Amino acid sequence: MRILVTGGAGFIGSHYVRALLDARYPGSADARVTVLDKLTYAGDRRNLPAAHPRLDFVHGDVCDPDLLADLVPGHTAIVHFAAESHVDRSLVGAAEFVRTNVMGTQLVLAAALAAGVERVVHVSTDEVYGSIEEGSWTEEWPLLPNSPYAASKAGSDLVARSFWRTHGLDVSVTRCSNNYGPYQHPEKLIPRFVTNLLRGEPVPLYGDGRNRREWLHVDDHCRAIHLVLERGRAGEIYNVGSGNEMTNLELTERILDLCGAGPSMIRRVTDRKGHDLRYSLDDSKIREELGYAPRTAFDQGLAETVAWYREHPDRWRTEGAAADAAAA
Repeated sequence: MRILVTGGAGFIGSHYVRALLDARYPGSADARVTVLDKLTYAGDRRNLPAAHPRLDFVHGDVCDPDLLADLVPGHTAIVHFAAESHVDRSLVGAAEFVRTNVMGTQLVLAAALAAGVERVVHVSTDEVYGSIEEGSWTEEWPLLPNSPYAASKAGSDLVARSFWRTHGLDVSVTRCSNNYGPYQHPEKLIPRFVTNLLRGEPVPLYGDGRNRREWLHVDDHCRAIHLVLERGRAGEIYNVGSGNEMTNLELTERILDLCGAGPSMIRRVTDRKGHDLRYSLDDSKIREELGYAPRTAFDQGLAETVAWYREHPDRWRTEGAAADAAAA
């Protein structure tokens, strides 16, 4: 098997690539992996092995059709992670999100179709569903995105569906809950709060902290993606959740405790525009069809994540300052 992983130098994509190269998934011991990554601020070549006999790295843009036409042929499968993903950035600059997430997805799928790629997995997000006060979203729930980021991902999901329905491309879509784990860029909530506290700085908590999210360890997410790649059905959507739901304030308190800090380190900031109150996925479909189940207990995963940032200050001190400036 030869797999093209777009966005493979980012947080989730690089975890998936490292797992493939370490043969952590059944049948992946001989898989050759090509990573295509633009290496924007959120992509880092250091997230991948400097050299590996089964890894090829290509520095490039998923919005470059000529590059895709040369690169895609010969690959058995594509796992499409490449995306702009930070909600706050999308509020002030939506154009790049539409370009990368919608047009980039269309170009990747068109290249896959032209090259006869056997299987494609498009990685998406629960944010396409909007916000839900009670219960949990199934895959049949209508798409009601509330941010430019979420809207661009919803658009990319629909493009993927159209390539299956119109052209018969063997593509599946995954929609995951909030991810966490090592190597995540410090613009996101958990690494930003952890690195702020490690620098002795307060954490910026939006509004009253009542917004609820479901937290999924990146390793569980990547295992689910590979299950969908191997056994998912064409044209199907698979929610990937964890059941670890809590308010942002509850999460903040856990991070404070792990970092040896008290509630005085919380700085309340003006709430995000259009801030979704609650996300919750019903992931019974992937559990029943493909045998998925998360393995990482949240408290253990969070503690290990905090420890990773504590042990790798070189990976976040400069980036953390940039993240603070971007969110200001």
